[in-house]
Amino acid sequence: MAYVFDASKPIALGADHAGVQFKNEIISWLQEKGYTTKDFGTYNTDSVDYPDFAHPTATSVETGEAAFGILFCGTANGVAMTANKHVGIRAGLCWRPEVTEFTRSHNDANIICIPARYVSIEIAKEMLEIFMNTAFEGGRHQNRVTKISCA
Repeated sequence: MAYVFDASKPIALGADHAGVQFKNEIISWLQEKGYTTKDFGTYNTDSVDYPDFAHPTATSVETGEAAFGILFCGTANGVAMTANKHVGIRAGLCWRPEVTEFTRSHNDANIICIPARYVSIEIAKEMLEIFMNTAFEGGRHQNRVTKISCA
């Protein structure tokens, strides 16, 4: 497998209180692998509102500052809904490696949303390896992806 995103750009990450421990562990893991990260918070387990962290993460991907994004919350539904409000963002909720592969290869997702309460950190890392190393297939999927945006 080969990294399919722009390696010169950082990976954007954000999480609410339910996902902060996953986010912190994933940041360390990514940095150990030589990747640069941009942490948009939260930074502790105090209760917070997930849009406050999903929006800046999505903005960094939307503007091209970040190569792609990773968002965590309890179910990942809230962060996915929030991120998908941004133009050009295709945030996919992933809970299994197989789902992750199709989220990239068929949907060209540029943000992966991981439900911290429903997957292990080991599965999260496996999904991230797949997400970072799976190319968009294009072809018949391109027309569908083009139709996603309302803008």
